[in-house]
Amino acid sequence: MTDQNTLLVTSTEEGIGKTAITLALAKHAHDAGHEVGYMKPKGTRLQSAVGKTRDEDPMLARSLLDLDAEMHEMEPIVYSPTFIQEAIRGREDPEELRTRVLDNFESLSAETDLMVVEGSDRLDTGGIVDLTDVDIAEAMDARVLLVCGYATPGDADEVLAAAETIGDRLAGVLFNGVTDTAMGELVDDVLPFLEGKGVPVYGSLPRVQELAGVTVEDLARSVGADVLTTGASMDAHVERFSVGAMGGNSALDQFRRTRDAVMVTGGDRSEVQTAALEASGIKALLLTGGFRPASAVLGRAEEEDIPVLLVQSDTRRTIDRLEDVLRSGRTRNEATVERMAELLTDGVDIDKLLSLE
Repeated sequence: MTDQNTLLVTSTEEGIGKTAITLALAKHAHDAGHEVGYMKPKGTRLQSAVGKTRDEDPMLARSLLDLDAEMHEMEPIVYSPTFIQEAIRGREDPEELRTRVLDNFESLSAETDLMVVEGSDRLDTGGIVDLTDVDIAEAMDARVLLVCGYATPGDADEVLAAAETIGDRLAGVLFNGVTDTAMGELVDDVLPFLEGKGVPVYGSLPRVQELAGVTVEDLARSVGADVLTTGASMDAHVERFSVGAMGGNSALDQFRRTRDAVMVTGGDRSEVQTAALEASGIKALLLTGGFRPASAVLGRAEEEDIPVLLVQSDTRRTIDRLEDVLRSGRTRNEATVERMAELLTDGVDIDKLLSLE
């Protein structure tokens, strides 16, 4: 495989934009006239549909890159909780899994100029079957792009540890979703420090709202909520949630300290709902327990252009689901990939990164 140009994209955390970056890089090469293949050896972003559990990222890749490959070829391992349990019990053969991954890789990469392999959200995923991203990169003779977030200088510890784990296969690091306030410190201090430690950095991409969090519409769909407001916009982005579990005055103080949030409370908590509607940082109300709010609350929400969503589950289960949705990030679609491609074009030497020069 030494003649194969293969790039494996991995990350240090969930929801950092790895999929959008992977697909944007692949589409850049595809649009430039190169034959590009895609593979995600371990499907981890799982959805259930038509009786099958699958990862939707390879489906999007197949559409964007005009690929004919079958899903089971692009995603040979469905890394589900059931798979993990069976592997721990010794019912999955690591050698057989490795052979399956490599056989599919050989088939998919035939006659390609570039093979883009999407890794996991964490470097240790797959360790129970000896198929971490580092293991896979070694087996495929792939270069590795490490996607990281950045908030404080202390994050350099995690980057250095990941770089050491990847070793000589590390092509470089790409920071994504960096806020304006953190960008100066990253560029002026942290990037030179990392370079001095022998860790190559391709660049740092800014945080843009349309790629952060999820829209209220995406959120409602993901948690199976009914939308009770008819005129409120569903386009606002939310990145966190706030639980309304206290009285009205205390709740208002809490809500005023948050931003880009969905407020979660029982449908019968009118005083908390009213307080949330007074806070500019609350972009939606998610009511639990199947209780419809008072008509006055709905009327006020319509006036403030704040969507009100209703689920049948209790608050605890709703919060668990919300955490999953917000952690995994916004829905991946063609518009997401196109926006990421714009950021990459502005901030990164893509051809150098892909070794297409």
